[in-house]
Amino acid sequence: MAYTYTARDARGKIHDGELDAPSIEAASQRLRQDGLSVVELHDEDDDDEKDSGEGFFPRRISKQEVIYVTSQLAVMTDTGITLSTALQGIRENEENPTLQRVLGELQSAVESGEDFSTALARYPRLFDKTYVSLIRASEATGTMGEMLERIASYLRKETETVGKVRAALAYPAVMLFVATGVTLFLLTYVLPKFAPLFNRPGAKLPGITRFMMVASDALLHWWWAWIAGLVALVVALCWFRKTPTGRQAIDTVKIKLPLLGTMFRKVAISRSIRTLGTMMASGVPVLEAIKLSADVAGNYHFERLWHDVGSHVTEGNRIADSLGRSTLFPRMLIQMIKSGEETGKLDIVMLKISNYYDQEVETTLKSVTSMVEPIMITVMGIVVGGIGMALLLPIFSLSKQV
Repeated sequence: MAYTYTARDARGKIHDGELDAPSIEAASQRLRQDGLSVVELHDEDDDDEKDSGEGFFPRRISKQEVIYVTSQLAVMTDTGITLSTALQGIRENEENPTLQRVLGELQSAVESGEDFSTALARYPRLFDKTYVSLIRASEATGTMGEMLERIASYLRKETETVGKVRAALAYPAVMLFVATGVTLFLLTYVLPKFAPLFNRPGAKLPGITRFMMVASDALLHWWWAWIAGLVALVVALCWFRKTPTGRQAIDTVKIKLPLLGTMFRKVAISRSIRTLGTMMASGVPVLEAIKLSADVAGNYHFERLWHDVGSHVTEGNRIADSLGRSTLFPRMLIQMIKSGEETGKLDIVMLKISNYYDQEVETTLKSVTSMVEPIMITVMGIVVGGIGMALLLPIFSLSKQV
């Protein structure tokens, strides 16, 4: 089989070329025997796939695929298979061409003597800082298989939590969309049909009808301005969300919203605590674990809190004492963390707390969903009923006049 390579010699000079070898391992070994350090190594079939157009429209790599690959690597490395061989085996059975290329590049990097964590760090969208840090810790302790299984379990829980939150928010979003669509249909199609009747000389219209007719005229005659304003609003919100002030304001609203605020708070606590417990149980230094907990919190205020905790821990304070200075964490939770620090079992306590909060998130989601449903139906009924009254009241008035 023909392989194309990019390699670096002892002087740092880059060499490109092709060579024939029975496998990618043999090709890598031959290059090392020639005194070259492999930078890239792949077979020409991969190049043909890129030239055929796959590179222009690369297939997306899902979170589930990353979890599957991690689980497969965990099983294979636990049974004594080398990391390079495991990557090759998964790559050969992978149907996603984009993921095939990533696995091939990871394999080439490992075969060239590069640390697996360093190779993973080149793909931050697939393997985040938490993933890379856990792999780096396993490289230092020699527990790659166990760590990969722990990472897969961590990613599954993260995916489940995000999926549950999205599912809970999907229902009110759909109801809002339907309510908006029905309202626009009534105002722009149904109400104008009655306009000639309502505009008869001497007709006295109720205030709600006059308001609805003004709104209908504004939508029909200034539709382009409404669309332009909506687009400008969306663009402004996206830009505002990316600014520090905007992110802080939006995250403040999220955790203080009625009903949903409690859910967002518990999700942030669950994610950060789970990360901290997993990292500490895996041998990652405490300060690095705290920093990564801040990165995954997903809320400005919780991120800031964890950064403050890191600063206080650096000064010699305990995590529980640092968290106790904020009102974001419940007193009961802080007491549990304090107990874990005193007994030297903080990592175990953190994981138990994260499991508890996963259940709390699920319970809160069910509660929020059950409460949002009647609220949205009531709001939708009021809006549609109001438009209906605006149509019927003048008809009743005109019928009495006749």
